[in-house]
Amino acid sequence: MKNLPLNALRAFAAVYDSGGVRPAARLLEVTHSSVSRHLRELEAWLGVELFEKREGHRLLIFSPAGEALGRASLSSLRALESAVESLREQRRGNSITIETTPSFAARWLLPRLPALEEAHPWIEVSIVIEQKLTDQATGTSDFSIRMGRGPWRDLVCEALMDDALYPVVGRNLWEEKRRKLSNNDLTGIRAIHDRDPQAAWQSWQKRYPLKGLNLRTGPRFASSDLVLRAASQNQGVALARDRLARDDVASGALVRPFGENRIEIPDAYWIVRDPQAKERVAVTTAIDWLKKETSLTEG
Repeated sequence: MKNLPLNALRAFAAVYDSGGVRPAARLLEVTHSSVSRHLRELEAWLGVELFEKREGHRLLIFSPAGEALGRASLSSLRALESAVESLREQRRGNSITIETTPSFAARWLLPRLPALEEAHPWIEVSIVIEQKLTDQATGTSDFSIRMGRGPWRDLVCEALMDDALYPVVGRNLWEEKRRKLSNNDLTGIRAIHDRDPQAAWQSWQKRYPLKGLNLRTGPRFASSDLVLRAASQNQGVALARDRLARDDVASGALVRPFGENRIEIPDAYWIVRDPQAKERVAVTTAIDWLKKETSLTEG
């Protein structure tokens, strides 16, 4: 640890992230000559060329070793930055940090934060976005809210709420294809796919077969929020999570073309905590409020 050239690695990660020495210098607020010096020192220390060279001139093309080191250093520094920021936010006893996915944060949690703050104005809430389940022992959050098939080993897991799946389309697409959709026919209509395995079209097709549904084509998104945005923009029909789509359905931005048919997903969302974490009043109060909020919005 003591021998790592941290300043040089930081400079290299900035170059890898920004794509050049000068933009990296602007990012770090140093001179570009300082960044170049760090790169030379890092190559000398490693004894490995991090950039490809053509006829003796260095081009900003990363060698295989440079690519590997760039990805590792950037990922590690970002993780360290996230941990530091989370700890800074937790320095007061009334501050809590909740970790969750981008889609759940934008579609369910964020609209409810004003009510939480009104009920408990002394609690300060921060949100950390993370796509995958992380080890709570890292200290980056007080607890996570996760979608998936819990519980998970070595973590304290409490089922928060159920969910359901149903297809949705944008208002304009519904008006254009109303007759076809009313006959359970998707011929000529694209299916929008969510990479979430719990929201795969195969589950709907097995329960409520649709004519003309081509599961091999159509855009695929790793974010449920993007899936719903694409549907609301009339790009096709999407299989939506009720908890995330409910507000758009209520407003009319999204239409359920197949009536009240739905597939229930029990225990779809979980509160996940580190079993070694110290109990704090702000954390337990927020969790209790979330549980009450979900009980009020069941169905």
